[in-house]
Formats: sequence, structure tokens, C-alpha cells
Amino acid sequence: MPDNDTLQATQSRGVRTTVIFVVLFMLFVVASFVYRIQQPRLMSIAEMKVNGAYMLDTPRNIGEIDLIDQAGKAFTRARFEGVWTLVFFGFTHCPDVCPTTMTFLNQFMQSLEGTEAADTRVVMVSVDPARDTVAVLSEYVPYFNPEFTGLTGDFLDIHRFATALNTPFRKQPGQGENYQVDHSANVVLINPRGDYHGFFRAPLDLGKMKVTYRSARLWWEK
Repeated sequence: MPDNDTLQATQSRGVRTTVIFVVLFMLFVVASFVYRIQQPRLMSIAEMKVNGAYMLDTPRNIGEIDLIDQAGKAFTRARFEGVWTLVFFGFTHCPDVCPTTMTFLNQFMQSLEGTEAADTRVVMVSVDPARDTVAVLSEYVPYFNPEFTGLTGDFLDIHRFATALNTPFRKQPGQGENYQVDHSANVVLINPRGDYHGFFRAPLDLGKMKVTYRSARLWWEK
């Protein structure tokens, strides 16, 4: 029959084992909780709309495009593939909406991290190709971010591309050479397959756009 010292030692080991188990279990629970709250929350489609992001139920093939970037290189639909692209239609003579939106998009890109930052691109398509030549875009677009891409080309090619993305624009009549162009301030999202995925409605909000963009990506990956 074990003596008292042996019983006490056995009981002490049992208590220590129980305490260690409880502490490890609590650490596991806390670690799991911290991990969950650090993961991006998947917003519902309805929540995304409330926050200004409208994603298509079925992304739309935009067909082929034939434009020119600010380096004078051909820009086709293939260059959208493999990355997420934010597309804004604007022009360099725009007095307010365009510089404001381009500045916002730079802030948005600076706020992204990890994979999101690595595979997200920003493209500005000129709705004023008569004045926005390759040379003009090469000075204007990098001013906001050297990684941004500016596109120009023939008017009909630009108009066809804008129509495919439900982004109309129209030159204001009767203003001579200092004309303005009416255009949407929305930002279009093209997915890594090169399809029209949806758009972020203006006015843009950095916090809302960041969480809705993340959710759009998560829905795509599901």
C-alpha cells in the first residue's frame, strides 16, 4: 500500500497535468480567436452593394481591345489576365474628378498588403484621345503613381471598351478647344481572367472600398 508521500506526489503530478492541460487549452482557444478576427470577413453581396460595390453575378467577357499604353506599347485584353485591375476612365484636362480619383487610387494601392498589393493594377483609360497622346499620358499618369498604366488609342476603340464596361462618356459641345468630357467617376474591376467583374460606385470611400475589394476577391476564390 503506497505511503502518504507517494500519494501526495501522485496527486501533485495529477494537478500539474490538469493545470498544464487547462492552460494549453485556453491558449489554443485564445490563439484560434485571434486568428479568426485577423482573417478578412467575407461580406455578403447585399452588404457589398450597401458599401458601394456592385459585382456581376456572372463576370462578363469584354472581348478584345486594341489600345496603347503610355510607353507606346500595344495593350490588349491579355494584359489583364493574371491580375486584378482597377480601371478608371478619365482625361488629363479634367479639372477635379480625375486628379481626385487618381490620388484616391494611389492611396488605395498604398493601403494594400501582401498578395493583394502584389497582384492589383490600376489603369486609367483616356476618354479624350485627341489631346491625351502617349507623350501626355507618360507625364500625367506616373505623377500619381509610377506603377499606374495610362491608355489611349483610336476613339472608336476606346468607346467600344467603355461600352463593354458600362462606362459612358460624352464630349461637351460648343466649347472649342478647351472642351470638357462628361464621364463616370466609377472604378471598374476586371478579374484575373480578363472579364468585367463589377464596379465601385462613386463617391469612393477608402475603408469601404478596401473591405469590398477583399470580399470580391474572396468570392472569386471560393
